[in-house]
Amino acid sequence: MSDSLVIIPTYNEIENIEAILRAVFELKTDFHVLVVDDNSPDGTAAMVTKLQQEFPESLFMEVRKEKSGLGTAYIHGFKWAIAKQYEYIFEMDADFSHTPSDLLRLRTSCKNGADVSVGSRYKKGVNVVNWPLYRVLLSYGASFYVKMITGMRVHDPTAGFVCYKREVLEALDLDSVRFVGYAFQIEMKFRAYVLNYKIEEISIIFRDRVKGKSKMSSSIVSEAIFGVLSMKLRSMFQKNRF
Repeated sequence: MSDSLVIIPTYNEIENIEAILRAVFELKTDFHVLVVDDNSPDGTAAMVTKLQQEFPESLFMEVRKEKSGLGTAYIHGFKWAIAKQYEYIFEMDADFSHTPSDLLRLRTSCKNGADVSVGSRYKKGVNVVNWPLYRVLLSYGASFYVKMITGMRVHDPTAGFVCYKREVLEALDLDSVRFVGYAFQIEMKFRAYVLNYKIEEISIIFRDRVKGKSKMSSSIVSEAIFGVLSMKLRSMFQKNRF
C-alpha cells in the first residue's frame, strides 16, 4: 500500500479530472488519490467512477451532497486519510495550477524533516503564470498581511499545494477549524505553526487554470482578510482552538 495520499476537491472539473489523475499515476512514486466531489452537475464523479475501473487500488472517491466549501472538502479528506493510516497527505488542485511532478519534491521535504511542506509561489520572487496583475497583487499583498498579523515566516500562507505528515493533522483538532474558503489554507498553516511544527516552503511555478472556471469570489477574499486578525486574537487565549 502507498504511504502517500493526494486529496483533490472537485466541483465541475470534468475538463481536467482525467488528465490530472493520469498525470499523478504516471509519477514514479506510488501515490494514491482521493477525489472529494461536491456532487458536480457536469459529470465529474461519473468520470472518476469510470477511471476507478482502471485504477482500482489507487483511486478513491467521496461524493458529498452539495457544494460546501474548499475547507470542509479537505477536512473530509483528511479524516479519511487518517483513518486509512497514510503517512503523507497532500492538498492539490484539479486544474493543473499545481504541477503534479512537484508532489515528489513536497514528499521529499517531509521525508527529510519538515512536518508541513508548502508549494510556494513567493519563496523566490513571484512565480505565477497567466494571472492578471490585480490578482497577483491581491495574493501577494494578502501573504504579506498574513505574515504581519500572525508572525508566521511563511512566504505563501494562502498556498493550496501542501503536504502534511499524518501526525500534524492528528494534532490539529480538525473539527474546530473555522474557515471554509481560501482562509482555510492560512488557518491550517497557522495551527501547525502555533504547535511548533516545522513548515518548509518549496518554490514552485503556479499556472492559472486553462480549462474550467475559477472558484474565487468576493466572500472568499473577505473571509481571508477579516478572519486572520480574529484568528490571531483567539489564538492568544486558546491554543489551537481558535
